[in-house]
Amino acid sequence: MTVPLRLGYKASAEQFSPDRLADFAVLAEEVGFDSVFISDHFQPWMHEGGHAPAALPWLGAVGARTSRVLLGTSVLTPTFRYHPAVVAQAFATLGVMFPGRVILGVGTGEALNEVTLGLDWPDPPERFQRLKEAITLIEKLWAGERVTYEGTFWSVSDATVYDRPTTPVPIYIGAAGPAATRLAGRIADGFITTSGKDPKLYTDTLLPALAEGIEKAGRSSDDVDTLIEVKVSYAADRETALEKTRFWAPLALSAEEKMGIHDPIEMQRRAAELPIERAASRFIVSTDPDEHVEQIARYVDLGFRHLVFHDPGEDQEQFLRTYGEEILPRLRARFA
Repeated sequence: MTVPLRLGYKASAEQFSPDRLADFAVLAEEVGFDSVFISDHFQPWMHEGGHAPAALPWLGAVGARTSRVLLGTSVLTPTFRYHPAVVAQAFATLGVMFPGRVILGVGTGEALNEVTLGLDWPDPPERFQRLKEAITLIEKLWAGERVTYEGTFWSVSDATVYDRPTTPVPIYIGAAGPAATRLAGRIADGFITTSGKDPKLYTDTLLPALAEGIEKAGRSSDDVDTLIEVKVSYAADRETALEKTRFWAPLALSAEEKMGIHDPIEMQRRAAELPIERAASRFIVSTDPDEHVEQIARYVDLGFRHLVFHDPGEDQEQFLRTYGEEILPRLRARFA
């Protein structure tokens, strides 16, 4: 492995209030995590007990309280709630304030976050084209003094982002299908996906598509960070480890079961019908640290070199301290 392994913390914006979440991010830096990523959702997966802090001010607040960890979105949608130019301005500001520590992770979006605002929700092909154009416009605004741009979905006239960082802000593309993954290989600084799906999705679809995009662009695999959100539930007994995943049961719903749902109450109702084994199916559920590391290592062996850990439990402080003491050192020793 030519690129060092990075180990990150997924700040569960859908589960915790922004102040508690910021405390967890600060602790993540203290115990040895390399990065902290947050989703940018307008609504949570679950109505009861759910949260949805705005990612942009949260990143600024956490950046001011930390000094080392990378901070990013996994992911933000720069195509509906936000005009791409606003995203360019916001992340340029973050990049000036926290040079070399900010990552813009983008994706095509979800109905849960956009439809409730009265926005049209187009089919996947249009959402993909919107994402491509948004990235193009963001990069033009970061590179040019005055930008005039006429696109299919957006236009700007004599636009300037006046406060631009001297250290570029990397753009990562979140993807669960081949088209967006190929795009990440062609143009992005990183590729984001999530764990717990059919292994063939990674081996037969996503990673080959990423390699294809990298090859078509004449790039090296080292040019694209490979980030995977690894869903983990580690506890002293299996029953506890399983039960911790209940809040995140919506993740176990199939794409068809979630398609077009914009109401957290309905998402929660469907998730509540799942048995606990299915609710936990996206997570590595383990009671032994060595077994836990073995299961995580499968993703490193596939080629992922930036692992961002998402624990579903209420006691995030215990999770962070346990990982800092038992899991991160084991992973670093194994893949040093």
